[in-house]
Amino acid sequence: MKIHLYGDVAEIHAGVSYLQEDLGFQLAEDGYPIEVTKHSGSLLVKNEEGKGEIMFQEKIHFYRALGLWLENFQEEKINFEVKETPNFSTSGAMLDASRNAVMDVEGIKAYLRKMAAMGLNMLMMYTEDTYEVKEYPYFGYMRGRYTEDELRDCDMYAAELGIEMVPCVQTLAHLTEALKWDYAKDIKDTSDILLVGNPETYLFLERIVAAATKPFRSKRVHIGMDEAHQLGLGKYLEENGYEQRFNIMNSHLKEVVSICKSLNLEPMIWSDMYFRLGSKFGGYYDVNAEIPEEVIASIPDTQLVYWDYYHEDKDFYTTFIKKHKELGSTPLFAGGAWTWNGISPNYGKGIATTDAALTACKEEGVNEVIATMWGDNGAETPLTTALPVLQWFAEHTYRSEVTEEHVSKRFEHCIGGSYADFMLLNQLDETPGVAKDNLQEANPSKFLLWQDVLIGLFDENIKGLGLKQHYEALAERLGQAKERNSEWAGLFDFYESLAYVLHKKSELGIEIKSAYDSKDKEGMKVLAENLKDAKEAVDTLRKKHRSLWLSMNKPFGWEVLDIRYGGVIIRMETALYRLKEWIANKTDRLDELEEERLYFEGVFGPERDGTIGRSGYDKIVSASPLSGV
Repeated sequence: MKIHLYGDVAEIHAGVSYLQEDLGFQLAEDGYPIEVTKHSGSLLVKNEEGKGEIMFQEKIHFYRALGLWLENFQEEKINFEVKETPNFSTSGAMLDASRNAVMDVEGIKAYLRKMAAMGLNMLMMYTEDTYEVKEYPYFGYMRGRYTEDELRDCDMYAAELGIEMVPCVQTLAHLTEALKWDYAKDIKDTSDILLVGNPETYLFLERIVAAATKPFRSKRVHIGMDEAHQLGLGKYLEENGYEQRFNIMNSHLKEVVSICKSLNLEPMIWSDMYFRLGSKFGGYYDVNAEIPEEVIASIPDTQLVYWDYYHEDKDFYTTFIKKHKELGSTPLFAGGAWTWNGISPNYGKGIATTDAALTACKEEGVNEVIATMWGDNGAETPLTTALPVLQWFAEHTYRSEVTEEHVSKRFEHCIGGSYADFMLLNQLDETPGVAKDNLQEANPSKFLLWQDVLIGLFDENIKGLGLKQHYEALAERLGQAKERNSEWAGLFDFYESLAYVLHKKSELGIEIKSAYDSKDKEGMKVLAENLKDAKEAVDTLRKKHRSLWLSMNKPFGWEVLDIRYGGVIIRMETALYRLKEWIANKTDRLDELEEERLYFEGVFGPERDGTIGRSGYDKIVSASPLSGV
């Protein structure tokens, strides 16, 4: 529809132009009149007597309000009034650009537009080594690192939409990729942790922090500091002897904070190391962790970020928010969109944890919340699948009570897709044998895709569950969803193809083993043909995944998934060769099929405890090591 915005429109004019296609409107002088007023207070949208009205305080509130006005008007409501008061001053997302998938500039801009429509006002960019540092040419080499100009372009675009972009780097641990080159040999304690106390380390940090923050107008920076489990136990131990890790952590943090202050930056850190070091067993979520008063007093001036995407109990979040407050301030809370479960999202876990966490955050006066979108183990899951969980974050941001019905309605208008159809993706992992909402984080769509048909490390886990039929029905439903969601056709096409592959492949190893054990060579001939069909289906899936990846990410990192798909295809070719040798009586024994099938890792009994398995790629494909000495 055509709309005419007038009034306080100067600061929102550019951003509005970005959103025309996404939200389905056109700016025109002869369009429907909507008066825009900037004021101090809640956002308000109205329509009365042939005239619209939008009142907003922050720029981001206007874009959400515009979406709300269009939603209500398109529902043919003649007169309406909607008022919302934000519960959080900051609500947004963290985009992982360090696990092989580096979203390109146009992909980031598309994401920013969806966030603006929802009313989310922060995007953190998690870049361990995927940004340009001119002094270190090997930093992020061949990893798709962002140039300064690319990040500045994104930041300027975000600012027009009322979204703050914040760099998120690592200044202690999680630096395996950055430290693997020879230039870093003198500044690393272990393979992924920097050598604390070394002057060269702090020169390195000065340069990378300066480079990471230069493209952004925000003075905020996330400097990491999480999961440094072996801190002080490598080269540091050799040079300095054993020292309390509290002391090592704090001395290093003070140096990094000093670097930030010299650059006029406001740092924040993950909080887990303080809790781990105060726990008798090194756990982050240890309610009995005791952090000494002198350590609390010595924590430098930095904001703590409490990350937690594992608990479905609101009371647990309440307890831990209070424990963070005991350290001196209210934390920023980081939940999770569960894009890292495998090759498909885990909406059950993501929504359950988000609902519990954000309810606690509202009750405890937490002012800032983000949803992390990690890409663990190869970034197999497209980060656009996080959008339903981000919609939950958005609705919790602007409403006291949130229902799935309301989220579904808002999702359709903000994202341009069917919420119910997106929820179908949950069934790739929430299969027969997996408990409701998949709270135990099973990832059968991943292990059934990558596992070897002759070795079948997960075959015993899925026996008798009827997964072949499950995925056949799911593929049909995803194909129908593809037709209903034109903007997201590429995403649904990929997942339809994945479900089809799993229909063909999930139980193929079990069937081959059964035919071999019963000496059924005629049956094995049929299975050999099925194996050829499955091999072709995997290659089709690879091509669709490649197209989807390249539609939003830089090409770097895709080579890893090409290798994974190639491994499946070549192993299927070898399986065909082996089966044909046996069928033709050229061998009377296939050692791979002589082996008894065991439950994966031996931890799943007959009842399976609500899950049927979960693992990473290297453990799925073989019982032998993929690399190392």
